[in-house]
Amino acid sequence: MARKTTKEKILHILKKDDEVTIKELLEYFTISEVAIRRHLNDLIRQKFVRERVVKQEIGRPFHTYALTTKGHETFPNQYQELPVEILRDVEELQGPEAVNDLLKRRVDRDEDEIKAKTDGASFDEKIALMADVQERKGYMIEYEKLANGQYSFKNFNCPIYNVSSNYRQICHYEKDMVRNVFPGSHVVADACMTSGDKYCCWYISQPEEKEEA
Repeated sequence: MARKTTKEKILHILKKDDEVTIKELLEYFTISEVAIRRHLNDLIRQKFVRERVVKQEIGRPFHTYALTTKGHETFPNQYQELPVEILRDVEELQGPEAVNDLLKRRVDRDEDEIKAKTDGASFDEKIALMADVQERKGYMIEYEKLANGQYSFKNFNCPIYNVSSNYRQICHYEKDMVRNVFPGSHVVADACMTSGDKYCCWYISQPEEKEEA
């Protein structure tokens, strides 16, 4: 077994003990407190560890240390592989239609949320509100109103890329979702990360005005 570096040992201690003080951390080492603090500061700077100040009614505040999300991700996990493995198991056990239904249900849930947030909003407001909902789900959205009145709506990060790259029908479902959120608009998919593009892009036109009867 390879010997752990001091920083690796600190990360392992925090993974096991959750949140510790410098005094508790020192119990695991024979090196000086100054050396431990130097390694801790490096890990904090690299955003693997967070520092928290705990105030007391009596006595001076003290500091505790715990892993950040980035710190937890240094340990082996199956976050990326597991969803695809589960979908493949569903496909093998119940057929491709069952997978399609699961993926469609997820997109339908997003659609319902966006529709609820944008109910009664203007076209411009809907664009901004949909971007806000998607941003909170981990997408990286940039949108721009063009000279012809339509919007370019770009996404630079797909939080479900591992799923969509294996089950590309989810991209079609998302396009249908945008069309349903913007009835009367022309929605054109211009780029897609699962096709090798750097981002996904939709062009969304101003909704066509209904003719009076």
